[in-house]
Amino acid sequence: MTRRFLSIGECMVEMAPREDGAFGMGFAGDAFNTAWYMRRCAGDEIEVGFLSAIGDDDVSRRMEDFMQAAGVRPYLAVLPGRSVGLYLISLRDGERSFSYWRSASAARDLADHLDEVTRLGPGDVAFFSGITLAILSGAGRDRLLDAMCQARAAGVRIAFDPNLRPRLWPDGATMCAAVMEGATVADIVLPSFEDEASWFDDADTAATARRYLDAGAGLVVVKDGANPVLLAEPGNVREVPVRPAPRIVDTTAAGDSFNAGVLSGLMNGEAPDVAARAGAALAARVIGARGALVDPD
Repeated sequence: MTRRFLSIGECMVEMAPREDGAFGMGFAGDAFNTAWYMRRCAGDEIEVGFLSAIGDDDVSRRMEDFMQAAGVRPYLAVLPGRSVGLYLISLRDGERSFSYWRSASAARDLADHLDEVTRLGPGDVAFFSGITLAILSGAGRDRLLDAMCQARAAGVRIAFDPNLRPRLWPDGATMCAAVMEGATVADIVLPSFEDEASWFDDADTAATARRYLDAGAGLVVVKDGANPVLLAEPGNVREVPVRPAPRIVDTTAAGDSFNAGVLSGLMNGEAPDVAARAGAALAARVIGARGALVDPD
């Protein structure tokens, strides 16, 4: 029986630096990146879909074609007169910074088009992120979280990456409150410790894990760069050592690819420890090349 993985969020036009100093155009975005890597990790028995909204212009059509060619099934509301967002990556010593143009992005209204979520069932996984929450209006966030609650009650596992991006929020307090509200509907939470420590004053990865377990998660997978991954379930907390990346060229999509490796492993019945090691190995390969979407083979 085919199971489904549905990622919910924004895909944007990506302008990524090339070795010759020019920029190459592609399509990426945290939730879509996870779907793209999920397609490459998961077996044929798992359908990978992406739910969002696009415009009716040429670049939106090219984005949809790109998703289909990548094997990701697009569930995209088409909003007349709208388009998609764009971002540009700047790199320095392997670390990236971003410039965004997303005010007209149709994905800001994706929460008006969540019918596909209601079609998920037991054995399926729905994924969203803090960036998904950030681009929505307050009412849109409420609709998305309500849909996640209903899906969870129907047996769907909900996965959430807090992905803290303060520049997308009016202030840090609003961001932190919204992220913790998002965590209350999730079975699996995949935070990044460096960001969590900055905004929640977590003393260590165990503190991050406890906060999300207290919010109701059944599994928390704390990413911490080259340091061990912390896995936390109620009554069972342990570290999983990871191999450091042989080289770091571009850290774009490190967390997104890690998420895909973990979630595909869990959907295929692997133990969390095994899934975490697979996620870390995939992320190590991804950051050794430029751009968000890197062929892991």
